[in-house]
Amino acid sequence: MNTLVTGGTGFLGRRLVARLLAEGRQVTVLGRTPAPELEAQGVRFIRASLDDATAVSAACAGIKTVFHTAARVGVWGRYDDFYRPNVLGTRALLDGCLTHGVQRLIYTSTPSVVYNGQPLANANESLPLTTDCPSPYPLTKAIAEREVLAANSATLHTIALRPHLIWGVGDPHLVPRVLARARAGRLRIVGSGQNRVDLVQVENVVDAHLLAEAALRQCNLLGYTAAGARRADGRAFFITNGEPVVLWDWINGLLRALGEPPVTKKISLGSASTLGAICETIWKILPVANEPPMTRFIATELAKDHWFDLSAARRDLGYTPRISMAAGTAELVAWYQHQARRNS
Repeated sequence: MNTLVTGGTGFLGRRLVARLLAEGRQVTVLGRTPAPELEAQGVRFIRASLDDATAVSAACAGIKTVFHTAARVGVWGRYDDFYRPNVLGTRALLDGCLTHGVQRLIYTSTPSVVYNGQPLANANESLPLTTDCPSPYPLTKAIAEREVLAANSATLHTIALRPHLIWGVGDPHLVPRVLARARAGRLRIVGSGQNRVDLVQVENVVDAHLLAEAALRQCNLLGYTAAGARRADGRAFFITNGEPVVLWDWINGLLRALGEPPVTKKISLGSASTLGAICETIWKILPVANEPPMTRFIATELAKDHWFDLSAARRDLGYTPRISMAAGTAELVAWYQHQARRNS
């Protein structure tokens, strides 16, 4: 079966490509970074960015399933820099799907598309998509998700997955940033430090993508045979480990396991939000390339509950987190310890 993975050179994308290849699938990857190691495994590689609408649309020729994992990520930047890849790039992909008769599109969204500035405790998919967020990433991902789901039809079945804080061995973003800030003494507990947050191990996210594809295949039939299940097409699903943790306890446990001092210094949410607003103003005025150390969006995310109800994904996708938080954390710690020994 011919399959296209956008962002196939990224953290999630590479894991997904590996699983598809293990199933004997024919895989095409669209990405910005050359990947000779993937081509050596038989992957057809198209070097293009999501900004290249012609290349994105053409990549869909001969494809049956598209996994759209690529996006411009981050908490800070110009709105247009996020809008072009995240919205216009997704529109180009939808155009390619319709032009070339793609049957299934699985869109990798994010729980931040329902950002409302409030704690999210056991939140479900009934929450409305955000239209007011102090970060361009959730805003543009929300627009793209809405359009992907609206494109669901009898010929193109679409679904959106919202994995929350993907991590695991090889993660280039979440854990490395936490470690770097902690080692530099720049990490602070925001708020009470008791907020609960969902995370999701990367292999569980891959499982969810493959289950979503299987569910969309079922949509070519009249319905499901599993008792109580509903059609999954045209819908969004939160994807997590289903084990919300006290965020700062998990971070400090990870730091201790790696021989690093725990984070003890605190800053109130109000102070962090004020600092974030000041940083945002400075970063808008000055030509600073990196992200601010604090923004209003980061302050809220670090201080408030963000954990989600998995009922829909369990019932309608058959999703069950396969790698637990404990097992995934132990694997991650062992990997970092091995890296430290190699570098010593």
